[in-house]
Amino acid sequence: MNILVVGGGGREHAIAASLSKSPLTKKLVVAPGNPGIETIAECYPVAADDIPGQCKLAIDIKADFVFIGPEIPLVLGLKDELLKLGISSFGPSKKAAQLEGSKTFSRNFCKRYNIPQPEFKYCTEIETAKKQIELLNGYCVVKADGLAAGKGVIVCDTVDQAIIAATEMLEKNKFGDAGKLILIEERINGIEASVFAVSDGNDAVLIGTAQDHKRAYDNDEGPNTGGMGAISPAPALDQKLNKEIFNNIITPTINGMKLEGCPYEGILYAGVMITDKGPKVIEFNCRFGDPETQVVLPRLNTDLVSIVLKTIKKNLKDITIDFIPQSAITVVIASKGYPGEFKKGVLLPSLKNFNDKTEISVFHSGTSKDKNGNIFSNGGRVLSITSVGANVQNCRQKAYDIVEAINWEQGFYRKDIGKL
Repeated sequence: MNILVVGGGGREHAIAASLSKSPLTKKLVVAPGNPGIETIAECYPVAADDIPGQCKLAIDIKADFVFIGPEIPLVLGLKDELLKLGISSFGPSKKAAQLEGSKTFSRNFCKRYNIPQPEFKYCTEIETAKKQIELLNGYCVVKADGLAAGKGVIVCDTVDQAIIAATEMLEKNKFGDAGKLILIEERINGIEASVFAVSDGNDAVLIGTAQDHKRAYDNDEGPNTGGMGAISPAPALDQKLNKEIFNNIITPTINGMKLEGCPYEGILYAGVMITDKGPKVIEFNCRFGDPETQVVLPRLNTDLVSIVLKTIKKNLKDITIDFIPQSAITVVIASKGYPGEFKKGVLLPSLKNFNDKTEISVFHSGTSKDKNGNIFSNGGRVLSITSVGANVQNCRQKAYDIVEAINWEQGFYRKDIGKL
């Protein structure tokens, strides 16, 4: 099969790696891709949000299907445009992608279908936001309604912190249009977990769980990032909790979207908090997470292309998704300064000797290459070092050994991913 993967980060590197192992894959193209992906697929310099460009590329390579990696092309409606051309794709429609594209839509949707979540209030004016913040004594979460590259969620301890966050979004235009409407949410406590299901619009199946570490620094301190590391399976989840999340969150979501005339197809990512009152939805994403994909897919024992094809053909109910029993961990090496200001174009050490097909993968999250083959940083998160092992302690040791061996002085990483 000819397959086009849209995107160019660590998530897409992991997706491409998984697709490339399938006996069904004949030609694998990734756009825009990155220097790491170039070693396993053809890369074309078409931006992920260039909808006409991606459509043209899909036609040119005679794609049997398009795997849409990031949220932006999904929210912009790439699936809908491909459908007009008669090209199959893996991911939700523009209307269904609102589950991630608008937090207000998502919260109201959950309310309509009694899906457990925190209490919330949305605001377009700072005075309304201040009243709600004071009502919660500042112990709240301030969220930009739209997409903000994983940085539009501010977890606050005090009234002052929350008011500053709300002011930056509503009055200082920190996130542009994404922050013109914000949510002030009840801050719930517990252990976070990421749950991934694949849906064909009618049926859904779990395709993995993970624990993501969003804060920039050790001990979950510092600002929120896109993710500094992850473990799979999620340590906080067991078979009983997985079933509860599937029955109370995943299934009502798939059924609700179908009732509303926008069947949900592709990956549904539920970020949940395991509270003393049971699992509650923190957020939905309309695609695989980053860096969770880097630990979920290496554990997948079922052929990913087969899963995609069954999703497209709407017969997921006939599939059983299996996983290897081992654990996986990924540690992100980020540019110093991330998630704030950071330098791009910083030379990276040679990465040639660190990949191992069974136990170690170095996924490129934000890199570029010059004509001599030298690799440079090209983003906040630069590399994701993933290890698979018998248990978390085992793969943790292997991952950190590689991180330390890479020894990139202009980067930083959390030292407590997977620490028990």
